[in-house]
Amino acid sequence: MATYKYVGRDKSGRMKRGTVSAVNKTEAAKKLRELGVSPREIFETKSVLQKEITIGNAVKQQDFVLYVRQFATLIRAGITIVDATNILAKQTESKMLKKVLGVVEEDLRSGIAFSDAAEKHPKIFPPMFVNMVRAGEVTGSLDETLDRLATYLEKQYNLKKKIQSTMAYPITLLIVIIAVVIFLMVTIIPSFSSLFSQFDAELPAITKFMMNLSSGVQHYWWIAFLVLMLLILLFSIGMKQNDRFQYGVHLFLLKMPIFGKLLQKSAIARLSRTLSSLFSSAIPILQALTIAEKVVGNPVIGKVISDARDSLEKGDQLSDPLSKSWVIPPLVTQMVAVGEQTGQLDFMFSKIADFYEEEVDRTVDGLKSLIEPIMIVLLAVVVGTIVLSIMVPIFQIYQQV
Repeated sequence: MATYKYVGRDKSGRMKRGTVSAVNKTEAAKKLRELGVSPREIFETKSVLQKEITIGNAVKQQDFVLYVRQFATLIRAGITIVDATNILAKQTESKMLKKVLGVVEEDLRSGIAFSDAAEKHPKIFPPMFVNMVRAGEVTGSLDETLDRLATYLEKQYNLKKKIQSTMAYPITLLIVIIAVVIFLMVTIIPSFSSLFSQFDAELPAITKFMMNLSSGVQHYWWIAFLVLMLLILLFSIGMKQNDRFQYGVHLFLLKMPIFGKLLQKSAIARLSRTLSSLFSSAIPILQALTIAEKVVGNPVIGKVISDARDSLEKGDQLSDPLSKSWVIPPLVTQMVAVGEQTGQLDFMFSKIADFYEEEVDRTVDGLKSLIEPIMIVLLAVVVGTIVLSIMVPIFQIYQQV
């Protein structure tokens, strides 16, 4: 819930200023009128102290997926939209979603269409959801549209979880390796350094390197920590505020060996499933491409979609700009071309999504079996190198004695 500043007049005509908490500007104006204030200006305050703090997304993806599936089930069962919204507002565990659904219910009871009521809350209801629901309202097939949307969101959520589970394992092992190295550098190597200093012996280069590294970690760890935090902060700012930087990062990720192919297949599966769902809901193709550009979550592929939309506006085929991009496989462009010729783009994109979702599953299973031995070998090499740097001078000293 946001905080809004307002300027208005009360019933006696006196100027009044203040703040009011509300989900959106419409609700803020409604609250002020109930208080007897006629607002002239209402704007959201940017003060950090007055702003409600939320970590991450306003609503968790799994909560929203569950809400859409339950909403689709209730509508298909013949429950009215108003009653379904009321029921789901009481059932959801998400506090933010509960508040927003309460406001949406009030709008519905005042005669506003559900799509228009949802559009007032873009942080909760994405453009794809709003446009598909609006199309379902116009065609009278809201139950089918919601069911299709729920299936789409479930597939996207499952795909995202598979990618996250694949990436989580190597990241966890990498953290363990770093923790082990730090432990050895801070506790084990210093004790042997004092032992070696008692003997007048020439130490191997690897031992000198490890001793100097250990000394640096002990004395200058705070500098490394500050540099790391600064790099993370700069990276985060660049990803949020610099489009060129964000594009470059995603381009680098797509060019990576092994993981790049996985990310590419995942993005194409998401794009294809999105376009299939939008076309099936009778969303105009230009509008569908605009929505897909935002949903795909990858500026490199988003640029290709933007070029395809511009090409369509000039009267060209959708498959033409796709075939010119290295990030779109030939299989996709060929199937899109066939879909354009037969007038079955929704069916073709659905088949493309099925194919690449299966490809992601196979790639994930293969990576899991490949990553584990690689990370174990990496851990053995790192720890073995440190142990070797200690054992070699010990053997040398033993031979001298």
